[in-house]
Amino acid sequence: MTHRIALCGDLLDLTADPGWQVDAGPAVRFRPDSCLLIDEAGRVAGVEADAAAVDAWLGSAGQRVDCRGRLVTPGFVDTHVHAPQLDVIASFGTELLDWLNTYTFPAERKFADALEARRGAELFLDALLACGTTSAMVFPTVHKVSAEALFEAGEARGMRLLAGKVLMDRHAPEGLLDDVEQAERDCVDLIERWHGRSRLAYAVTPRFAATSTPEQLQMAGRLCAAYPGVYLQTHVAENRAEVRWMAELFPAARSYLDIYAGHGLVHDRSVFAHGIWLDDADRAVLRDARASIAFCPSSNMFIGSGLFDWGQAEAQGVAVHLGSDVGGGTALSQLRTMADGYKVLALQGQKLTAWKALYAATLGAASQLRLEHEIGSFRPGTLADLVVWDWAQGPVAQRRLEVARDLHERVFAWMTLGDERNVVATWVAGRERYRRPDATAIPQPAR
Repeated sequence: MTHRIALCGDLLDLTADPGWQVDAGPAVRFRPDSCLLIDEAGRVAGVEADAAAVDAWLGSAGQRVDCRGRLVTPGFVDTHVHAPQLDVIASFGTELLDWLNTYTFPAERKFADALEARRGAELFLDALLACGTTSAMVFPTVHKVSAEALFEAGEARGMRLLAGKVLMDRHAPEGLLDDVEQAERDCVDLIERWHGRSRLAYAVTPRFAATSTPEQLQMAGRLCAAYPGVYLQTHVAENRAEVRWMAELFPAARSYLDIYAGHGLVHDRSVFAHGIWLDDADRAVLRDARASIAFCPSSNMFIGSGLFDWGQAEAQGVAVHLGSDVGGGTALSQLRTMADGYKVLALQGQKLTAWKALYAATLGAASQLRLEHEIGSFRPGTLADLVVWDWAQGPVAQRRLEVARDLHERVFAWMTLGDERNVVATWVAGRERYRRPDATAIPQPAR
């Protein structure tokens, strides 16, 4: 960027965990009709409501973007999603293990081809941006080229991505299997070329314990130890049949999670997707390691895996954030994920407030990933990853907005009735990277 920008709208972000109450106090920061000041480096310089002060800060070369009357939030963080699975989203009729064999594995085999991997990565990241997601923890495929394509596309868009070549050396079809030695060489090369470059980070990525031999899991643990800044992402305790299978494959392990713990894979940068069928001892292990769970309600309901108990996990000290889990999930939109999360918890007598959901998709995820200095809020110094939203789309949502009695009711209606159609524009590091085709009401930045 070569100039300053003031983006004006209804600014909403979180400053801390709001808890489970509608009255969240100072944790919720709402500044209507205010301007987010973005400096020449694409970072947040502050917030200002006074027009004269905004003009003075902009100076003669600054630009103003008028989004007044629209909601502006930090960009969303998706902590569990599969880039190659757009082709199998909304596939009918199977639970997890059959779903992998019937739909997922055939789709992922195509990503051995460099052109297909590049096409898929670009489509996937552009789709994330169109849904208001600016940062993500992503599974590519077992193919090294698929991870390279994802990193290249993420760097070109300036996005914060955490990803790594998937590890699978058994219980998968030909064309999706690696081996311990070559996989380790590939991971080391990818780590040394991509980890810490631009806004990219490497995540050691065993698909799940069943598709890695003990030797490969040991190798994954060595990588985590050798490169302390890398992340770990995998699946755990998603489906009851899967849990039973793990007990057969690893009879010496106390539990599914214990398989990972025994190979050095449970640490403070570990993100475990699902965690539905964990027990108290497992949650204590996660708590003590400061590892976390990516709650994927859309996928859990669609594939029939079960109902994750967020309240219990948090009460036992485990951090929770949100994942769309496409293609098991049915939308990349984190708004849809939040709305499905509300339904999953409601079935268990819990109530997910708009504040808690928004925190999990922004500052909460950023904090757990040790990235709160960069993403998740409008704190000065963070990068200006943000989304401009229509508060409502369509007459029903518009009417609901009009009769809302307070701010939480407005935001909850937006969360529950909204989706990617509410996204007007998505900005990454102070640059507009997506604009809805019909969103002509926002002028090009101009003084």
